[in-house]
Amino acid sequence: MCTEGDTVPATVADALRMADAALSYLRDPGAACLLPAELGGVLESVGVLSGKLAAARAAVLARFDAERAYTSDGHGSATAWLKARGRITGKAAGAQVRQMRQFRDHPVIENAVATGEVSPSWAGELAEWTRALPPDWRHDVDKLLADTASAGANLEDLAIIARAAYEKWRQQSGPDPDDSGDGFDDRYLKLGTTLDNAGRVNGSLTPECTAALQAVLDSLGKKAGPEDERSEAQRYHDALQLACELLLRAQLVPDRAGADTRVDAVIDLARLLGLPGASELQEAWLAALAGEHGYLDGMDAEVAACDAIITPVVTGHPDLTVVDQMIDIIVGHLGASAGAEGDGAGASGAATGGAGEHARAPSPEALSLQARQALRYAIARLAVDLVAGPDRLASILRQGLLDSPYNSKPVVLDVGVSASIPGYLRRAIRLRARHCEWPGCGKPPAFCDVHHLRHEADGGGTSLGNCVLLCNFHHDICIHRWGWRLVLHPDGTTTAYGPRGQVQHSHGPPGGSGPPGTGPPGDHGSPRKRAA
Repeated sequence: MCTEGDTVPATVADALRMADAALSYLRDPGAACLLPAELGGVLESVGVLSGKLAAARAAVLARFDAERAYTSDGHGSATAWLKARGRITGKAAGAQVRQMRQFRDHPVIENAVATGEVSPSWAGELAEWTRALPPDWRHDVDKLLADTASAGANLEDLAIIARAAYEKWRQQSGPDPDDSGDGFDDRYLKLGTTLDNAGRVNGSLTPECTAALQAVLDSLGKKAGPEDERSEAQRYHDALQLACELLLRAQLVPDRAGADTRVDAVIDLARLLGLPGASELQEAWLAALAGEHGYLDGMDAEVAACDAIITPVVTGHPDLTVVDQMIDIIVGHLGASAGAEGDGAGASGAATGGAGEHARAPSPEALSLQARQALRYAIARLAVDLVAGPDRLASILRQGLLDSPYNSKPVVLDVGVSASIPGYLRRAIRLRARHCEWPGCGKPPAFCDVHHLRHEADGGGTSLGNCVLLCNFHHDICIHRWGWRLVLHPDGTTTAYGPRGQVQHSHGPPGGSGPPGTGPPGDHGSPRKRAA
């Protein structure tokens, strides 16, 4: 110390001047001249002084509130005065008033803070624990807690003592009928917004609300897979966001009642092909594609059911063995054509040293696995384009064979670039996926968003082939924040590629082509997922 002796202030103004000088000295040069070994002890002493300052402020504020001195400055409450004249936030002003009232109702705890035995933050916990007790019990329990804290007990030990005292009072006297003791009247939740539109939440929850929120966070805040590197706090944040989004999607928020019931009538293409008259319609449709007469319009749509919006959706299961048959037919046809040309060449072929042999196409067995897979998916894509879409086979069969309301006009499943996902396209994607399309994730559609595989800014369209269903974690976190990439294959399977070379498949690796991820982009094995 640079000075010796204690000086007692004669007035409040003297005390404030002395306190101001002392605090200024502690900041500079006091902090700068301390040795490292002295810093901890000084911090402990400053903590005690902080408690004394809090107790002194509460004493002045209690008098200020009781005298309604805030009215002389044109304010209606002590909180409003503190916010305006003290130049502090409303949250801080409210905290000071709450602390003042706690100290007023718990004088034993206030004295423990003023003498440095209990910190202001601990005092707030102790006062909250004994708040529901009647005044005589409260005084005795507060003293027990303060004395135990002064003896060196930690906060967990004090909580056990407070709970035991509370249960003893309930057993002897029963609860006060005018006070539920569950904190219901003190419940509140505040959502603040920072300058960058981020949010801060604070509040006091009832036990029922706390239990409900904890159950939601535990349920929705679990790890989503091996790629999930979020901390528990981050998972809980994302779980709260997901819970709110689920309420909005389910239309369970106010002013959303009365929405029409929607029925998606799923019709399998194979069953349409098996109905009487299907072959004639198919032939007529093929003839129309070839430029011949015979295109048939479907029946006019009748009025749908009064209480439901019925959307007919034709689905199919990709069978790539059919594509394999196509490949064999094409390769065989090319081989036969090449052979015929070689035979016609006659002596000319012999004279050129067997040019006909070189012209003959390879047999189906001669195709490599990679080449066959690439050809397989190329033909599959064309086959899907041939069958699916307005005025194509699936639509013609549905409109020509089914009665109202299942023969209504088809909708377009490729809308180019759109600011939103149309409802009919969103339903088609959900019917194809049935759940989050990330490999290994089974979150139902209610938990999912529609994601563009190729972003609109990069030329990606809003179409069935460019959109997938992803849950909140895999969409917002994995794709948009962690840099993962998802590939949707023609057979409805997916592969996810991580930023550090991770590869995850929704299916088994392609047979005979090495480990997953080593083959070409289209070489991803057999179909295992339903596709629309």
